[in-house]
Amino acid sequence: MQQLWPSHDPDPDLVALYTEPRTPWLRLNFVTSLDGAGTVEGRSEKLSGPADKRAFGILRMLCDALLVGAGTLRDEGYRALRLDDERRAWRAAHGKPEYPVLVVVSGRADLDPAHPALADAPVRPIVITDSRADHLTGVADIITPAGDLPGAVGKLRERGLRSILSEGGPHLFGSLTAAGLVDELCLTVSPLLAGPGAGRITAGPPIPAPQELTLRHALLAEGQLILRYCR
Repeated sequence: MQQLWPSHDPDPDLVALYTEPRTPWLRLNFVTSLDGAGTVEGRSEKLSGPADKRAFGILRMLCDALLVGAGTLRDEGYRALRLDDERRAWRAAHGKPEYPVLVVVSGRADLDPAHPALADAPVRPIVITDSRADHLTGVADIITPAGDLPGAVGKLRERGLRSILSEGGPHLFGSLTAAGLVDELCLTVSPLLAGPGAGRITAGPPIPAPQELTLRHALLAEGQLILRYCR
């Protein structure tokens, strides 16, 4: 993986490149095809590659909380949020708990408490919902309401979860954008044409005005562009 911009570096320090400029901070991480698809055959994994997965792992290592929509949790086959020994050691050396906290947004609380991402989690997850979630209280803490994302994110920050990474899905991306909560977008552009039919990485009602971000770095590996945009 090489850095193309703002300077050329054949072997960049990814941890330094992705460290948040300040906290609180909310970043999104997505992959897209050249023609704007967020999935192939319903999964984003088919757009990914080794370099993208390397950046993906570093972003998870850096965050306090991983924020994901319930549909994405199911569709992408999420497992328990675990890190390897090296990344856990890095977190310990930097004063972070061993693992990030998984946070799932589910308006209807239609989650199976036996789902491995919940039942096998190394630290107790959090579910943000608008509904009664008595069936989930054995495996997760509950925050309400999901319809007030700024308030819910504020409650996460009150728990010390100040660096938040979201991996989607599209409706959560759209809602976070509409609420003005997005500080950063990490976007991998895969050298594929997915063709018609695949959805975009964001969905939901139009927002009043586009939000402008600034390119912070551009990396290249295996034909994939790995981009980072910030407020």
